[in-house]
Amino acid sequence: MKDFRQLKTWHKAHALVLMVYEATRGFPKEELYGLTTQTRRAAVSIPANIAEGCGRGGNAELGRFLQIAMGSTLELEYHLLLAKDLGYLTEEKDVQLRAMVHELKSMLSTLIRKVKVEAQ
Repeated sequence: MKDFRQLKTWHKAHALVLMVYEATRGFPKEELYGLTTQTRRAAVSIPANIAEGCGRGGNAELGRFLQIAMGSTLELEYHLLLAKDLGYLTEEKDVQLRAMVHELKSMLSTLIRKVKVEAQ
């Protein structure tokens, strides 16, 4: 069992969640049960799956949960693209969030590869 709090990837994912919550506060009220909730859930799923994977038995399980976290990252990436296209995000916030998502995807990919090697 690994302590998820020691992973830089988890810290980056957690910081992204906080930024997503801040950004979605400005979404229209009619999106509260739509895009706002979907975007937040996708974001929260990333560090939550990293944490859950760390609590599972061994690297194979961790790798599976990291893959789920990657899927949630891609889902979030789409939700943010949609929010930008709908005019819910400023250009500045969009650039900032896209940069964080890009960096997190890279970090997750590296961690997934490392865990796969260790699992063999």
